Amino acid sequence: MNFIVNNWMLISIALVSGGLLLWPVIQGAAIAGLAPAGAVQLINREKAVLVDVCETSEFASGHIVGAKNIPLGELEAKLGAAVKNKTLPLILVCQTGARSGRAVAIAKKLGYDQAQSLGGGLTAWKAANLPVEKA
Repeated sequence: MNFIVNNWMLISIALVSGGLLLWPVIQGAAIAGLAPAGAVQLINREKAVLVDVCETSEFASGHIVGAKNIPLGELEAKLGAAVKNKTLPLILVCQTGARSGRAVAIAKKLGYDQAQSLGGGLTAWKAANLPVEKA
């Protein structure tokens, strides 16, 4: 007990240092999903299908080249007609990655086992200087 009382400053510095070292790991866990570079590889090598789950107005203001727009609320009803081949990788995209994370659960429920969310969404795609088009 005397050790803790006498060395409280050293112990607090060690705890803060450990917390700062773990911060990138904790932050990386919050941004789950496929990285933009990984998405490009899936598109080029495995003919992955891009589905943007943003609302139509958001999609019109800017989206990934070649993406199909199916708003999240309509995904369960329209995904089967838009993407017939369930064996192809499916990349779901939104502005930040939050909605596409929920869309992955819907897609997997419909039988799209290779469904993934683009981590960070369109924001991460733009940050990686990848092409975006407007409708």
